[in-house]
Amino acid sequence: MFRDVYSGRLKLQGEESHEALHAATNYASSLAELKRFEEAKKLLRKALPVARRVLGEGHELTLRMRWCYAVSLYEDPDARLDDLREAATTLEDAARIARRVMGGAHPLADGIEIHLRLSRAALDAREKSA
Repeated sequence: MFRDVYSGRLKLQGEESHEALHAATNYASSLAELKRFEEAKKLLRKALPVARRVLGEGHELTLRMRWCYAVSLYEDPDARLDDLREAATTLEDAARIARRVMGGAHPLADGIEIHLRLSRAALDAREKSA
């Protein structure tokens, strides 16, 4: 269903519309929840540069996309060490921006912070086992 909504938004409004970017975020989140990490990463690698350009780094939707992308990186059981590093770096940057733009008590900033800790733990565990 999310794929169909995203596809429809692309056709009707184009990839730069807020609606299409929102649909891409929902679709990628559902893919990540279904553990279809490669598909989520592929979609977000395409949509994130558009969101950054159109909405800006500090927009809530851009931050949500970055959060979802990082989760898709570090929760993937096939993640490489570089993927785990990228996830932590992405979340560090997103957390800094979210705190600055929305404040540390905002639910989005809080959620990113939680996943930042989880991604760092995954990275530490992998580095110790290597």
